[in-house]
Amino acid sequence: MAADPYETLGLTSTATAAEIKKAYRKLARSNHPDLHLDDAGAEVRFKAIGAAHDLLKDPATRARFDAGEIDAAGAERPQRRHSCDFVEASGNANGQPRGFHSSFGSGVDPSDIFAEILRRRGGGEGFSGQDFAAAGGDLRFALEVPFLDAARGATLDLMLSDSGTIAVKIPPGSSDGQTLRLRSKGGPGFGGGPPGDALITLTIRPHPVFRREGDDILVTLPITIDEAILGGNVTAPTIAGPVSLTIPPGASSGRTLRLRGRGVAKVGGKGVGDQRVELRIVAPPVVDPALRDFLTSWRKDHLHDPRTGLLDEAAS
Repeated sequence: MAADPYETLGLTSTATAAEIKKAYRKLARSNHPDLHLDDAGAEVRFKAIGAAHDLLKDPATRARFDAGEIDAAGAERPQRRHSCDFVEASGNANGQPRGFHSSFGSGVDPSDIFAEILRRRGGGEGFSGQDFAAAGGDLRFALEVPFLDAARGATLDLMLSDSGTIAVKIPPGSSDGQTLRLRSKGGPGFGGGPPGDALITLTIRPHPVFRREGDDILVTLPITIDEAILGGNVTAPTIAGPVSLTIPPGASSGRTLRLRGRGVAKVGGKGVGDQRVELRIVAPPVVDPALRDFLTSWRKDHLHDPRTGLLDEAAS
């Protein structure tokens, strides 16, 4: 029996949607099988965490679980009363006997219901002589995606358990912890039923230059002392390739410049985020005598203290 999804994520039933998402991302990262190659239970924990998140992230599914209609694996719970209960012999408007109660829903042929009852009781072939058909189970996989492939979109190969590899289309702007669903790529069906789906949870590999915040890309750009004082045009990296960036005169470390439309695609394809470029002044590795003499002379005639008032503010 699957564990309680709230307990799996370390939450209570009063957790908000944001708390569920945050807990899932934290646990998925810390229990990823690729980070625990010597831990045989890591993959089991990772799959359990993904299953708990899939059940609780959907408000409708979560409400059914909270109401006791489905179990932690998403399967229907048995009804307390018998599947069929004939109270009167006369029919109702649906052609069923009045007082007919069924856990299979309205509009279902009673012979199919009897067939399912017999199958559950080990009776083999059903009442109507038809075999029971059911969809296959969903299979879960983890896929590590390079940062730029997630940002720009790509197609990657994923090794399935027993059926070789499959091409997985990574949508532009895919985020860490996102789950993709591949229809009919899961477990085989029963009795001619359709196969299940493959659920693929993405882990985005960090990049040495780019960082992501929402739909924006963040970059720290080193500039020289003369570029900071005089300004100038420099080349800055973006996820789509290098672009020209104008440094305004008198730029300080920490100043952020914005490149419109250079971020990642927003959810639903409604626009694109920006790239934010944080400037960082970097002194030359070797200070030559001319620069040292100039700055020494400049310091004597220009009393500029950028820390004025800082100590007073820190003490207040």
